[in-house]
Amino acid sequence: MIREIFEQPKAITDTLKETFQEAAETVSRLHSDKLAMVYFTGSGTSYHACLAANYAMSKLTRIFSTSIPASEFASWVGPTGRENTILVAISQSGESTDVRAAVKSASDSGIRTIGITNSPGSSLESSTNFSLVSRAGEEKAVTATKSFTGTLAAAYTLVLELARISPSETFDFEGLSEALRRTSSQVDRTIQLCNDPTQKLAAKLAEREFYFILGSGPNYATALEGALKMKESCNIHAEGFATREFLHGPMQLVENRTPVFILQGVEEEEQVKNLEASFHRFGASTVVIKRENDDNLQDRVRVAGDVEEIFSTLAYVIPMQMYAYYSAVKRGLNPDHPEKLTKVVK
Repeated sequence: MIREIFEQPKAITDTLKETFQEAAETVSRLHSDKLAMVYFTGSGTSYHACLAANYAMSKLTRIFSTSIPASEFASWVGPTGRENTILVAISQSGESTDVRAAVKSASDSGIRTIGITNSPGSSLESSTNFSLVSRAGEEKAVTATKSFTGTLAAAYTLVLELARISPSETFDFEGLSEALRRTSSQVDRTIQLCNDPTQKLAAKLAEREFYFILGSGPNYATALEGALKMKESCNIHAEGFATREFLHGPMQLVENRTPVFILQGVEEEEQVKNLEASFHRFGASTVVIKRENDDNLQDRVRVAGDVEEIFSTLAYVIPMQMYAYYSAVKRGLNPDHPEKLTKVVK
C-alpha cells in the first residue's frame, strides 16, 4: 500500500498522457451537442471518484449530472429510452458485479455507457460503448490508492472534454487542462509534505477507535474516501461528512475519544477555525489538512499549495491514505490484505 501511494504521481502522469486523447475521441463520437444528463456510478472507492468527477462536472459544464451507487442504479433509474443521457461507470478492476449490472441496466434502457477502469481488457471495457483506461499499473494492495487517483484523473479528462461541448460561463479549457497536468507534481509535493506528519499522528492517536473526517465541495468525496481507508486498513469506525452537515446531528458524538480530521479548502479558514474551537471544547483531537501557503501552519498537515480547487481531491486524499497506512501498521495490522475484504467484489 505504501509503495502504491508513492507511485501516484507517476500513475497520474502516465494516465493523462493517454486519456486526454481518449476522452476527446470518445466525446467526438458521442455526438454530445444535445447531451442533457450524465449519470456517474461506481462502488466503494470508485463511487467516491464518481462524486469528485461529478463535482467538476457541475462546476464546469451546463449538463445536469448526478452520482448513484452502482448497487442502487437499477432501482433509481427506470427503464426508459434516453438517447441524450450517458452513464459513466468507474471500476478499478473492471470486474465489479454491481458496476457491470448498472451498465447492463443502463444499456437496456437505451443509455449509452462509458467505462473508466484501471484494467485493460476487463469486462467493463468490453461491455460499455466507450472506455477510458487509467495507467496506474497493477495494484496489489486490496486497499485502493493509486487506482483511485488514476481513474479519477481519467474521469477529469472526460469532464473537461464534455465541458468543451457545453461549458459553464467561466470554463477555460487550456488553463484547466494545464492545471490538471500539474497535479502529478502537486501530488508528489504533498507526499513529501505529509509523510512524517502522518506517521507522528498515527503514533499519537494509536489508541483511538472512532474517527470523523469532514470536507466540503470537491473534498466531501475525499472525506468519504478517507473514512473508507480507515475502515479498510485499520479495522476501526470512521465516518466522512460534508463539513457543515456534520453540525446537523453527528456533532453530538464528538468527545475526547473521537479525533476529527478537517479538510480545509479555499476560503474555508474562518469556518474551520470556528469548528476546531468547538471540537477542542468537547475534548476532541482535531487535525486540519490545508494548503502549505496558508498561514498558521502549526499542528497542521499540509498539501501542495497551488493545486486547482476543482481537482484538489487528488492532493487532499494523500494525507488520508498515508495516515490510514501508518495507523494500520501502528496497530499491528496488514493494510495490504484486510482479512474480510477482496480486491474484486463479486
